[in-house]
Amino acid sequence: MTQTALEQPFSRKRRFKNRLRNTFTNPYNIITLIALILLVYLIVVPLGEMIKTTLTLAASDLRRVKGGTEGEFTLYYWTRLLFSDVSRNLFWIPLKNSLIIALTTSMVSITIGALVAWLMVRTDLPGKNFFSLAIIIPYMLPSWCKSMAWLTVFRNETIGGAAGFLSYLGIQSPDWLAYGPVAIIIVLSIHYYAYAYLLVSAALRSVNSELEEMGEIIGAGKTLILRRITFPLVLPAILSSFILTFSKSMGTFGVPSFLGLKVNYYTISTSLYSTIQRQKGTGFAISLVLILLASINIFINQKLIGSRKSYATIGGKGGRSTLLPLGKWKWPIVALLILFLLVAVVLPLVILLYQTFMLRAGDYGLSNFTLHYWIGDADPNIADGLPGVFKYDQFWMYVKNTLMLVGFTSIIATVCGQMLGYINSRGRQLRSGKLVEQLVFIPYLIPSIAFGSMYLAMFMNTRYLNIFGLSIPVVPSLYGTFTILVLVSIVKHLPFASRAGTSNMLQISTELEEAGQLAGANFVTRFARIVFPLAKNGFMSGLMLILISIMKELDLIVILMSPSQATLPYMAYTYSNSGFQQPASAVSIVMFVMVFFFYWIANKFFHADIAGGM
Repeated sequence: MTQTALEQPFSRKRRFKNRLRNTFTNPYNIITLIALILLVYLIVVPLGEMIKTTLTLAASDLRRVKGGTEGEFTLYYWTRLLFSDVSRNLFWIPLKNSLIIALTTSMVSITIGALVAWLMVRTDLPGKNFFSLAIIIPYMLPSWCKSMAWLTVFRNETIGGAAGFLSYLGIQSPDWLAYGPVAIIIVLSIHYYAYAYLLVSAALRSVNSELEEMGEIIGAGKTLILRRITFPLVLPAILSSFILTFSKSMGTFGVPSFLGLKVNYYTISTSLYSTIQRQKGTGFAISLVLILLASINIFINQKLIGSRKSYATIGGKGGRSTLLPLGKWKWPIVALLILFLLVAVVLPLVILLYQTFMLRAGDYGLSNFTLHYWIGDADPNIADGLPGVFKYDQFWMYVKNTLMLVGFTSIIATVCGQMLGYINSRGRQLRSGKLVEQLVFIPYLIPSIAFGSMYLAMFMNTRYLNIFGLSIPVVPSLYGTFTILVLVSIVKHLPFASRAGTSNMLQISTELEEAGQLAGANFVTRFARIVFPLAKNGFMSGLMLILISIMKELDLIVILMSPSQATLPYMAYTYSNSGFQQPASAVSIVMFVMVFFFYWIANKFFHADIAGGM
């Protein structure tokens, strides 16, 4: 036997050992493995627990299933949801209502947002610096706050309670305008048009106006150019706007709750909320349907974008943008935009603010002016003895809870986002990097209220794993704790944090890390001394934008909330549901001021793009 033959098994064994050692000592592989384990535990397992709950008979429902035993496999919850005597009111009618609202809201808001984007980017519209900020402000005020303002104006005497402003003037608004689908669609449209505006305006800025000018040269009219050149180029942005708006509108809870429940107009989200209080199995089944609808929507969107022709619009020669003169329409359009902003921004804020100074709801006279709901002492004759918000200990506890929630969540989510961004950017050609990117994307598919119910299913009870006779708690009981609020908020915002982190890390060349490695620096040192300092600005921008998003969050945490862990959005929601409109409005104004302050910081010091925080 030759020497070469003797060396081959040894060489193969040594190569295998070296490959194994390199795999488990490579920092990228280690953090990717940790990320995969955590993502599976925090995303895949809760989804599996939700599915399992819908197929497992609970002890509380034994009387409903003849001969059933606790923990056995059952289709009872799905049968009750889809085929029972109550399924029409429980599921099918709310589903139809949600689809009508989501589709109509998407069409209206995309039309508004795209038109405003075209005016801002493609025309010589005056005052663009002012409008660029003012157009985004409606998104800073939570949509359910707009619904409170809507009721303050249009509430009629049919339902009862304090009359709205129109009723005070002697104008009785019809039920179809005060409550139900029309009111919900209008409120959601003037909130979600910001998605279309941001995405379409970004797409328009990337389109060289020479393409449109060449259409004019060959004799095409402006309508034909818009239809055959401009529209196809911005179609991906429009489709992305649709998926965002449709998914948000399908899963939104606050607006349908305020404007629909008073007239028994249920959507899929309000049906989910009311059902999960009584029967978690059926409620979780509704959540899975919401997730399925969102997934189908995204799948269709990707197919439409993937099947269309692709056009290169940015070349090496650079591009220019020729602004279309508005001529005699310039100032009428400016007036129309200002009127829209007055209705979408100024009016809701003024209404909510004015309501905080009304001693008796529904009386808009100056003799009814008071500061009680801001700084008044407790009085049993006013609002069941509630003091002004600034003198209410619970208000300050809720402020503390809100700041703690947004602080912990934004910091942890942003750090995790940067690490996930590192994995995605350095492993774009690897299966591990693609798998991490796909897992991180899952929370984006799931509407907020359904995602909250996922975590309710996962962390409602402690679960143990038996190993060699030892019971090891692998899933703690977190329901009713502050921890579950932080956890669900972090995971839900990971897609945004990861996207920001990926964009950040792609700008940092791997050559810098390689130079540090050649100098003998380990991974931790390289990341702390090279990568993180270069990513600092992007890190802070991502942090501020996640913070702004969580500050006004209601849908995600409403199912998981307990009185001691309540936040300002939940406080305003419960106040309004209890009929205390003035303190609810005061809390909403405080929250808006906080959101606007954080947004100002994000733009002033970190030049953050608010589109990333949506």
